[in-house]
Amino acid sequence: MASLETAAEHERILREIESTDTNCIGPTLRSVYDGQEHGLFMDKLEGRIRNHDREIEKMCNFHFQGFVDSITELLKVRGEAQKLKSQVIETNRKLQEDGKELVQMMEELKVCRLQQRNIASTIDKLTLCLPVLEMYSKLQEQMRTKRHYPALRTLEQLENTCLPRVSQYRFCAIMAENIPRLRAQIKDVSMSDLKDFLESIRKHSDKIGETAMKQAQLQRSLDSTVSYQHRTVSGRRSRKEAGLGTELEGQGSSPLSEQDSGILDVEDEEEEDEVMGAQDLVDFSPVYGCLHIYTVLGARETFENYYRKQRRKQARLVLQPHSNMHETLNGYRRYFNQIVGFFVVEDHILHTTQGLVNRAYVDELWDLALSKTIAALRTHSSYCTDPNLVLDLKNLIVLFADTLQGYGFPVNQLFDMLLEIRDQYSEILLKKWNLVFRQILDQDNYSPIPVVSEEEYRHFMGQFPFQDPELDKLPFPKKLPFSEFVPKVYSQLKEFIYACLKFSEDLHLSSTEVDDMIRKSTNLLLTRTLSHCLQYAIKKKNVGLTELVQIIINTTHLEQSCHFLEEFISNITNVPPDTVNATKLYGTSTFKDARHTAEEEIYTNLNQKIDQFLQLADYDWMAAQGGGQASDYLSDLIAFLCSTFTVFTHLPGKVAQTACMSACKHLSTSLLQLLLEADVRQVSMGALQQFNVDVKECERFASSGPVPGFQGDTLLLAFIDLRQLLDLFTQWDWSTYLADYGRPSCKYLRVNPHTALALLEKMRDTSRKNNMFAQFRKNERDKQKLIDTVVKQLRSLINAHQS
Repeated sequence: MASLETAAEHERILREIESTDTNCIGPTLRSVYDGQEHGLFMDKLEGRIRNHDREIEKMCNFHFQGFVDSITELLKVRGEAQKLKSQVIETNRKLQEDGKELVQMMEELKVCRLQQRNIASTIDKLTLCLPVLEMYSKLQEQMRTKRHYPALRTLEQLENTCLPRVSQYRFCAIMAENIPRLRAQIKDVSMSDLKDFLESIRKHSDKIGETAMKQAQLQRSLDSTVSYQHRTVSGRRSRKEAGLGTELEGQGSSPLSEQDSGILDVEDEEEEDEVMGAQDLVDFSPVYGCLHIYTVLGARETFENYYRKQRRKQARLVLQPHSNMHETLNGYRRYFNQIVGFFVVEDHILHTTQGLVNRAYVDELWDLALSKTIAALRTHSSYCTDPNLVLDLKNLIVLFADTLQGYGFPVNQLFDMLLEIRDQYSEILLKKWNLVFRQILDQDNYSPIPVVSEEEYRHFMGQFPFQDPELDKLPFPKKLPFSEFVPKVYSQLKEFIYACLKFSEDLHLSSTEVDDMIRKSTNLLLTRTLSHCLQYAIKKKNVGLTELVQIIINTTHLEQSCHFLEEFISNITNVPPDTVNATKLYGTSTFKDARHTAEEEIYTNLNQKIDQFLQLADYDWMAAQGGGQASDYLSDLIAFLCSTFTVFTHLPGKVAQTACMSACKHLSTSLLQLLLEADVRQVSMGALQQFNVDVKECERFASSGPVPGFQGDTLLLAFIDLRQLLDLFTQWDWSTYLADYGRPSCKYLRVNPHTALALLEKMRDTSRKNNMFAQFRKNERDKQKLIDTVVKQLRSLINAHQS
């Protein structure tokens, strides 16, 4: 049973080997070798192989005759094929020999067609490449000629339009690689040009500003000429005159702007040459080019920030004045020229570029410039002491302001600052005129001006508004009542007013403002400068009474001339003097104060002279009896007073009367003090009698009327105190004095009990000394007792009055 199964299995394996691909018989053979019937399987396999060999042999024997026939036919075909081959070879040889020339021609045609194709292709490629090469050549030329913005536009067109069409060529790749480098080169070169431009305008801003200010000055002169012609030409005008006026007006009315370069510079009376505009001095192409380049490159903001930053730095440098700028006008002029040049450039950039600088940026720079400039001018102008330099500086500031105002910059602060400089200018003028007035007063001879001819008389009348019909009738030679300092001072007052008027010109002030400014400055000159000079002249040492009298006369005439000064100011300012709120001149009060000071000085001087004479008094206070005539010192004093009051004839009556009364009162008071002074310990009756004689001499002088105008014995009242005191002692009328004391009708109303007691004490001491050796004389003893009694009564009276 097992052998049958094994045989069946081997049969199955054999069938599987016969029917299966050789690549897949591995598992089958493995099953044979894994079994234990390997030998049997091999035997079985050998038998199967022998069977297949027998079948193959049978099949070959069946088909052998057909194979032999096929071989025989094939041999016949080979012979024929050999013949055919020989014929084909011969035919081919002949054909090759016959077609060799044709082949050669065909080869030539082929090469020609290839060349034609290559030429056409080359033409096509060159047609594409030539614009690129031409544009690149154009780019190189633009770079060489420094036309950077066109070069950048060419570069942009080359990169975006031309190169993409021929990008397959190697030279295009090289060009494309160079484009960033060329772009950076253009950017750097344009920035370098901008830096050179900034450095150039920094160096030449002085020249730019100078040209702009010349244009403004010519413009202002032209406007003034046109305005003058319109004011002066009236009535009918010819067409020629009208045409000329229109032409001038057209030239003068165009305001200064960034495009204005047509201002005329008059070289002579017949020719007018066009002046180059301030902007024409500058080549702005580096700015425009750099701006366009950075805009195209997308870095406009970077460029704007750089430009503004650099210009701010330059502005700070321009606005920094030189330390010695105040020494000369050229220093100020250079400073202003640089500032004007800076803002002329910025204004041009503002109006010719879109957004590189804006109005806010320019206004910011202008505000900075205004603050810095005003601060610098305040500082440096404070060092100036020359009024001419200050006036020139004012004119320069006005021109500076007008120039920048023509470019649209607000300049109100500059004119406000000019008002501050005006105050400083007034102070400088006051200092200058202080020296002028002092020199006039020091050099004056304080004598009436002698006039010997009509011409000389008119000369002085032209200098000073003086009218005196009485003097006009007198023949030559004659004398003016005042000294030379009157016309000189009056002339200098007018010069001062002219100097103030010069400063007010071109300040855009109304006539009323100019008038008010001049009047206020003139008031300062009168009340401060001239007043101090007059006070100095009056109070300085060695000023005699004659000089003081002449000063009073002079100040009186100057006071009378004040209304002429008012009219003079009104004429030059065209403002009526009766305008509401018009400032009035304080000249009248100034000259009145000076005259009052001179009067007081006369009184003081007279009193000092009286004191000097009184110092010569040499009384013998112990004299037994008085002399019959006045003392020598008093006679000299009276003679001096008489001659002095004779000089007072030209003084106003009140002044002479006051001086005379003051002198008499001082003389009376001084004589009383001389009598009562502490050094005089004893006074005899004889000394009192001599003293009484001197007082009578003074009274005779007072009653003689040394100065006209006193009513009755008014002047004698100056000696009333002394007279009553002397009468009381010389008449020894104590009973009346003691009985009537305190009554309004008292005979000795002016006698003070203290004064009487002091003098009585001096006389009692004298009586005691004289009675030392004559104490047994009854009369002397009675007199001594009487004195003692009066002394006691006086003391009781004083005590009762005090209680």
